[in-house]
Amino acid sequence: MKCIIQRVKSASVNVDNKIVAQIEKGLLVYVGFLSGDTEKDVDLLLDRIEKIRIFEDEAGKLNLSMKDIGAEVLTVPNFTLYANAFTGRRPSFTTAMPFEEGKRLYDYLISKPLFDVQHGVFGADMKIDSICDGPINIIIESQGGKAKV
Repeated sequence: MKCIIQRVKSASVNVDNKIVAQIEKGLLVYVGFLSGDTEKDVDLLLDRIEKIRIFEDEAGKLNLSMKDIGAEVLTVPNFTLYANAFTGRRPSFTTAMPFEEGKRLYDYLISKPLFDVQHGVFGADMKIDSICDGPINIIIESQGGKAKV
């Protein structure tokens, strides 16, 4: 599983010309699943997202988590995080989790009560609007239940 965490001033997801999710200050999290990912990978990365300290404290240091400041979270499913563009001109997505399995894991992710989360629509053509804050973008990964940051 791979996530790109982006600190934002605001973000929204539009599907079929309708806003389906919207947040103010918080985290926009793009989520991709690799074949073989499990609920253990989801749980591990959700814990990381909840606790990662990428918001400033009173001294201007990145010492606060989204939970510390009451930030919002917007997750967006994104199989293209596992694109392989090492050869040729067209990326391959063969290592990304198949659709039905990915949907099952994404549904599991958004059902977790770790934090109140807005979410995009799995498999939909989504238009994402965001105002990046920083910019701060962090990539975190998990494979076999072990995190890589």
